[in-house]
Amino acid sequence: MNLTARLLLAAGLLWAAGACAQPVYKCTSADGKISYGAEPCPDGRGVVLAAPATPPSDAASDAAAQLARDKRQADGLQKARQKREQADERAYARAERAAEAKRLKCGRLQLKRQWAEDAAKTATGKAATQAQLRARHAADKLALECPAS
Repeated sequence: MNLTARLLLAAGLLWAAGACAQPVYKCTSADGKISYGAEPCPDGRGVVLAAPATPPSDAASDAAAQLARDKRQADGLQKARQKREQADERAYARAERAAEAKRLKCGRLQLKRQWAEDAAKTATGKAATQAQLRARHAADKLALECPAS
C-alpha cells in the first residue's frame, strides 16, 4: 500500500471516529418541518439526540466466546446426528437381512410342503399314510413359521 493510500485511509478513519462523537441536532421549523444536523438549531429550539452508547470493550470478546461456544455445541449436535443416522442405517440393514432370511425360509418351507403333498398323492398303501402325515406336518410347520403364507 503506498503512502497516499495510507494517508487517505487514516484520514477516513479519523473523520469516521469524529463523526461518531459529534452530537446530532433535531430541529423543527415554524412550518413543522423536521431537519437533522451537526450544528445547533438557529432559533435555539431543538433537541440534541444522544449518540448510541458504545458497547463495552469486553462485549466483543464475550461475543467471540459465545460464538465459539455455539460452534462447539453445533459441532456436537452434528456429530450426534451423524451417529444416530449411522445407527439407523445399521438397524435398517439388519432388518432387511432378517426379512430376506425369513422370505427364504418361508420359500423353503412352501417347497417342502408342496413336495410332501405331491409324495402323499402318489404314495400307496402304508406309505401313503406316512406321506400324508409328513404333508400335514410340513403344512403345520409352514403355518407356524410363516402365518401369512
